[in-house]
Amino acid sequence: MTESRPHALFCFGTLLDQQVQTSLFGRTVPTTAGSLAGYRTRPLAITDESVIATSGQDVHLTLERTLGGTVEGAVLRLSDQELAAADDYEVDDYARRRVLLTSGETAWAYLDARPLRSAARIVIVGDSISYGRCDPQGGWAAQLAATHIAANESEHRVFNLAVPGSTLADVSEQTPQLLAPRHPDTLIVAAGINDSAVSLAASDADRDGLQSITDHLISLATTAQRHNARMVVVGPAWLDETRVGDFEGLRFTTARALILRATLQTWCEDNHIDYLDIWEPLRDQPHLLVDGLHPNHEGHKELYRHLSALSC
Repeated sequence: MTESRPHALFCFGTLLDQQVQTSLFGRTVPTTAGSLAGYRTRPLAITDESVIATSGQDVHLTLERTLGGTVEGAVLRLSDQELAAADDYEVDDYARRRVLLTSGETAWAYLDARPLRSAARIVIVGDSISYGRCDPQGGWAAQLAATHIAANESEHRVFNLAVPGSTLADVSEQTPQLLAPRHPDTLIVAAGINDSAVSLAASDADRDGLQSITDHLISLATTAQRHNARMVVVGPAWLDETRVGDFEGLRFTTARALILRATLQTWCEDNHIDYLDIWEPLRDQPHLLVDGLHPNHEGHKELYRHLSALSC
């Protein structure tokens, strides 16, 4: 029988304990030293009795972002079955995500399941909704920035680089040049609704932006990983098709927006990327939209409350 391929898992807590390894994997796992830049650890209270019984501890460690920090640990090489056992062991407060070790190797690590709770420096890229169009107070992104920075004035930053009218193709092309000066640890990608629109121009009749969505997501994930930033994809908000009509040469429909939503969600699940679904907060509430597409100030407040509950 052919053995499953090994997975590199960066560990910094109880998974390095030989008794825990034996309980989970039936063996102790050889390790190699490793370190992860841009992070520090903080304690996390554990309430799952089975996890406490395995580790013998009711407080484990979790990771949070900090510019200039480094966490020392070790890399385990696990089979498919052993990685699945590690997933079962980690409580719901953790999510397995890709990280870039200081050695240059890409590995799995268990990060905070709420991606913005552990973030410090956030870059937002996207379209007019993430830009805050139709909200004089800057939309959900401005509300996120105000709350996030107030929590830690010295370390927290939010850079909203969204551009109205952008497609995911535009965002994937422009983002690589934008990240380095801002030292992000988290990249929020909130775009795609323009890719779902159908152009009314006869010359564009055969173009379908939805066909290339996953290619652009792969490009953005590669860019984020190059900066050791955690990528977070925000899905489309509900739209009122009866009011949108023909908008600046484009036609937006509920059916295509739902295809976009499903495509983003499936790709993120398959690739262990964080996905935040914002469809429901505005659903069937046309009074929260200015023109059937863009939320008003109250609509953005609803989106921010929903995003905070999912991610902060």
